[in-house]
Amino acid sequence: MPHLLHEQPLLINSDDDQRETAYDSDEKVHIVGVEETDADDYRTPPFSWKKLWLFTGPGFLMSIAFLDPGNLEGDLQSGAIAGYSLLWLLLWATAMGLLVQLLSARLGVATGRHLAELCRDEYPRWARLVLWVMAELALIGADIQEVIGSAIALKILTNGILPLWAGVIITALDCFIFLFLENYGVRKLEAVFAVLIAIMAVSFAWMFGETKPNGTELLLGILVPKLSSRTIRQAVGVVGCIIMPHNVFLHSALVQSRDIDNTKRGRVQEALNYYSIESTLALIVSFIINLFVTTVFAKGFYGTELADSIGLVNAGQYLQDKYGGGLFPILYIWGIGLLAAGQSSTITGTYAGQFIMGGFLDMRLKKWMRALITRSFAIVPTIIVALVFDTSESSLDILNEWLNVLQSIQIPFALIPLLCLVSKEQVMGTFRIGSILKTVSWIVAGLVMIINGYLLVDFFSTEAQGVVFGSVVCAFTAAYVAFIVYLVSRVFNFSSNWFGQKRPTDAVN
Repeated sequence: MPHLLHEQPLLINSDDDQRETAYDSDEKVHIVGVEETDADDYRTPPFSWKKLWLFTGPGFLMSIAFLDPGNLEGDLQSGAIAGYSLLWLLLWATAMGLLVQLLSARLGVATGRHLAELCRDEYPRWARLVLWVMAELALIGADIQEVIGSAIALKILTNGILPLWAGVIITALDCFIFLFLENYGVRKLEAVFAVLIAIMAVSFAWMFGETKPNGTELLLGILVPKLSSRTIRQAVGVVGCIIMPHNVFLHSALVQSRDIDNTKRGRVQEALNYYSIESTLALIVSFIINLFVTTVFAKGFYGTELADSIGLVNAGQYLQDKYGGGLFPILYIWGIGLLAAGQSSTITGTYAGQFIMGGFLDMRLKKWMRALITRSFAIVPTIIVALVFDTSESSLDILNEWLNVLQSIQIPFALIPLLCLVSKEQVMGTFRIGSILKTVSWIVAGLVMIINGYLLVDFFSTEAQGVVFGSVVCAFTAAYVAFIVYLVSRVFNFSSNWFGQKRPTDAVN
């Protein structure tokens, strides 16, 4: 169909059957009505609630990254230190996150390949290896926070009987749960995540009801922008923990779990419409859950002496001391919600790890083998961390700060390749983003990177003491900025790297 190739390049190689793919054809969800309007490749089928239901799933898996223990810690600290005043920023940060995730989904649906695979083909070997290492570091940092969050929850729910390191080992076993569930199909796995999100929603809504936050202040916090010098660090944290580098890679792969004929423009547009709806609904749910957590701690601890000392480790006990037992002790409600957040995010981390490693390295391993390899990448350092840092609450808080910095550093290495790729007609065909959306997307990406840059400068200005450490930081910063400049410059020569100068092995179907 030559008239489609110029609009919708398939990027298929002659050895395509041998290449790593996000999902095998027999694993994908079949969308009903795919036989309809086959004669018209351009017409988008009419809206169907049944089809929306079948497309629902990837967005909710993606939304887990907005609800992981690192985000919950940012929420509770924002509420305790800034009160209701940063709720408007939480809303807009979630909206920015939604834009990035919709672009990731657009890339995956329009090309039939995910971000890591496209980066492998687009960048020279040295650059894609750097991008892979950065993506793996971001994933490891996120996974350590998620696994330790689960371990803290298990410690709470066992009244301290289970030490942190034992909780880490138990959480590591969720890899086998993931492998077990994956054998039963994508929809079964998505149903498990729906249950975990529901547990979080019920747990934190219960806490919200128990603490009875001020409705007027809550509404004003959402609608009226307010920022002070005292809350600037919490504001940076709210924005910084919303965009997760590994999640950008993940969503572009998750959308390929549906059987979509991406040679037909109407089918691609249909999929994008449904994914936009379900991703928006998923992030509305995540925003409400984050809102519950923030307002609970704003109500309980804003303006108190305890506000500056609250973290994941002691948050449950502080809530218990403040609000007591009730029908069901609030300590255990918090522990259940935290456990659901930790477990769901560690499993999606395993999922993301498979796509990142398989995509960048074109690994043709069995899925259980890839899952074990990618899981061990994160679990081994996490166990070491748990043994070293399970001595005091303050040491875990210091660790969390360093992990936040680690993930902040990686954000440009997911956002810049994504924006460059979705802007290019040679990659996206007629589904490339237009000039207005491109401008908005680059502004959002720039804001996120500037905000995270502020966090890095603030962090290292307090930590970089001594000539040697300062010199290392300066050298690293120079190399870091140079690589970002290189990535941005690639937007100007992508055209010649795609179909203009094909490799001998490239063939378009």
